Amino acid sequence: MKYLTICFTGHRPNKLPWGYNENLSSCIAFKKDLYEILEKAIQNNYTHFISGLALGVDLICAETVLELKRKYPKIVLEGAIPCANQDSKWNESSKKRYSKIVEQCDYKTILSPIYTDTCMNDRNKYMVEKSDVVIAIWNGKPSGTGNTVKFAKEKGCKIMIINPENYKN
Repeated sequence: MKYLTICFTGHRPNKLPWGYNENLSSCIAFKKDLYEILEKAIQNNYTHFISGLALGVDLICAETVLELKRKYPKIVLEGAIPCANQDSKWNESSKKRYSKIVEQCDYKTILSPIYTDTCMNDRNKYMVEKSDVVIAIWNGKPSGTGNTVKFAKEKGCKIMIINPENYKN
C-alpha cells in the first residue's frame, strides 16, 4: 500500500498568539489539538510527515510527529531543509532545539547548500509536491504560508487550515 504524506506550513513565532512562549495555555491547547489531528491521520494510513523545520509552527509540528512516533514507530518524519545553514542566525536555544529535531528525522532533504532568495519557496513547493495533504497553521493574511496554501490549491492537494488566532489566551 502507498504511504500517505502530510506536510506542514505555518507562521513564525512573531505571528502566533503565543509568540515564543509555548508554555502559554493557547499554545498548549494548539499542541493538544494538533496531536489529536495527527493521531487520527495516522489511524487513516498517513505515515510520512514533512516539516520545513523553521522556527514556530514547523518545529512544533515536527516535535508532535516525534512524540507520536513513540506510540506509532512506523511513521516517519522528513525534514525539508531550505538551506544547509538555515539556523545560522538563530539564538542558541533555538539552534539546540532544531539540532535535536534534525537528529531524529528519518529523512533530511536539503534543498540548497546556502541561503538563496528562493530557497524557502523552493522548500515549500517541494513539500507540497510530495504531499497528499497540507496542514496550514495560517491566519489567512498574505504571507509565505499563504503562498504555500495557494500553491497547494493549484496542485489540487487537500488542505486543512487551522487559524492560530482561534488560540488566544
